[in-house]
Amino acid sequence: MPSIRCTTCGLLVQVPEGGRRMCGCGTWLSSDDPPLLDPVDVPVAGHGPSGWPRIDGDLAAIERLTEGSKRIRRELSKAIVGQEKVLEELLIAMFARGHCLLVGVPGLAKTLMIRTLADSLSLSFSRIQFTPDLMPSDITGTEVLQEDKATGQRAFKFLHGPLFANVILADEINRTPPKTQAALLEAMQERQVTVGGTRHRLPDPFFVLATQNPIEQEGTYPLPEAQQDRFMFNILVDYPEEEEEFRIVEMTTSTHVPQIDRMLSATDILEMQEIVRKVPVAPYVIRYAMKFTRLTRRGPQGPRGPSPTLGVMRGKESAEIPDFIRDYVTWGAGPRASQFLILAAKARAVLHGRYYVSCEDVRAVAAPVLRHRIITNFNAEAEGIKPDDIVRRLADLIPRDPNERALEEKSAKV
Repeated sequence: MPSIRCTTCGLLVQVPEGGRRMCGCGTWLSSDDPPLLDPVDVPVAGHGPSGWPRIDGDLAAIERLTEGSKRIRRELSKAIVGQEKVLEELLIAMFARGHCLLVGVPGLAKTLMIRTLADSLSLSFSRIQFTPDLMPSDITGTEVLQEDKATGQRAFKFLHGPLFANVILADEINRTPPKTQAALLEAMQERQVTVGGTRHRLPDPFFVLATQNPIEQEGTYPLPEAQQDRFMFNILVDYPEEEEEFRIVEMTTSTHVPQIDRMLSATDILEMQEIVRKVPVAPYVIRYAMKFTRLTRRGPQGPRGPSPTLGVMRGKESAEIPDFIRDYVTWGAGPRASQFLILAAKARAVLHGRYYVSCEDVRAVAAPVLRHRIITNFNAEAEGIKPDDIVRRLADLIPRDPNERALEEKSAKV
């Protein structure tokens, strides 16, 4: 049975003589297609005569990434009970080169979770406890005047702040003034800090994992939408189940102290981030992700009638906007949401050992990507409608596979 390489995702598929078979990415392959070329015929640049990428090494790297993520999960389970979904979303964001905002009430081990993740990696770790009196120089670093005892000359020297680490735990990020939040924003987006007119590059890889308490909002400084948009994921940390809480109490009230082994180095993580970027995505999956984002934007017919304001859909697309979006949403998600949906879906596919992205991957990451980018109105608050409810309705509304009918027809012919 000949092996045919898919021109869409690059995977090898065994196709019976005189027949056809569908690749996992949805592309139909025929035995009449060119067979697998010998590896010696592949140019050094990494592409064969047919234009497909040379991915044999990448597939091996994906296997290492999948195995590495499993080992990290095993190490995290030594100190963290349950929270499987939260841990998976943290790993997805890390391999997709994104930042996370963890939201949950006190006592749910948000800080312990981030610290344990950093301990399982050979990365530098820094915790910043945000307070109302914290200044930007307290986190970025500052220049101090030092005197050379040998020459007697004075010169400014930059002292690095706690941001100069691979993993940053920004604890209670909404309790610091906007000036300090803005300094963190530059570090997250540009991966650098500017002090005294000089730019200082941050180490790579660089992750900001911030925590936020949804209660006790008096005297806090809520994150502006522009800064929330820089976080790839908004992760909700919920209460544990009864048996999980029993294990937590049993484990934390004894003398046992878990020993966390280091699984991956900074070089490993950078390599895995590069692999995630190389994962191919079919055009219909990209359009499926875009549907989630574009349908969150209200049409021009608002409560005050037609409006040419920014942030609305116009023309043909405005007719596709669901009624619940018009009723409950003030502002929808921007293009960055579509980018993060695809990147997160790529990372999830790789973590599950696949070298292609499916619509299921997009659905799995839609809630953490969109929940902090959908701004609801008073009607939604009065009826108890949350952004997660809106994402859930969109998942039920959008067809799971735009090419599903065509694939069924082709399958029937075969």
